Amino acid sequence: MKKSLGPKTLLCPTPVVLVGSYDQDGKPNIMTAAWAGICCSKPVCVNVSLRAATYSHRQIARNQAFTLNVPSASQVREVDFVGMASGRDRDKFAELGWTAVKSELVNAPLVAEVPLTLECKVVVANELGLHTQFVGQVLDVKLEEACLDPEGNIDPAKFEPLAFLPEARKYLGLGRVVGAAFDLGKDLLAKKRG
Repeated sequence: MKKSLGPKTLLCPTPVVLVGSYDQDGKPNIMTAAWAGICCSKPVCVNVSLRAATYSHRQIARNQAFTLNVPSASQVREVDFVGMASGRDRDKFAELGWTAVKSELVNAPLVAEVPLTLECKVVVANELGLHTQFVGQVLDVKLEEACLDPEGNIDPAKFEPLAFLPEARKYLGLGRVVGAAFDLGKDLLAKKRG
């Protein structure tokens, strides 16, 4: 029997992303966010929801651009630091020894050390209450070649993307394939209902 928990942020796990932006002086900044996801396939769009109190919120609204940088589980310590420190008074790139790479497509930095980056221009900003949902059209995706399998697809064992369990406040490494989508259920689909 399921127990009612009331309204909670329990859609889990959620992806962990480092949101890249430039401040008003052109200084690159990143923040950790877990309220992010895919929201459209044509055009390809993703979203990230940020509180107005965050330093990054103001920069994304001003620049109308952001990057979503998807770290691997091996970078969990750095990711946690990025989520606790504020770009208002710290240079997180310098403190981590990480490299901010200027995007040629949007006014936001890529994180060189993180395996996967989506470069996004803001197409919609929805005020939802505590958070603003920034919807970004993905102009390009960049992935470290070492994270690809022989067919050119992401190999989760090589990448091991980081995820978050919101209510438990725990990070997870996702690196195991459990089956092929749009294939495993074919036998059930083929069964006739009686």
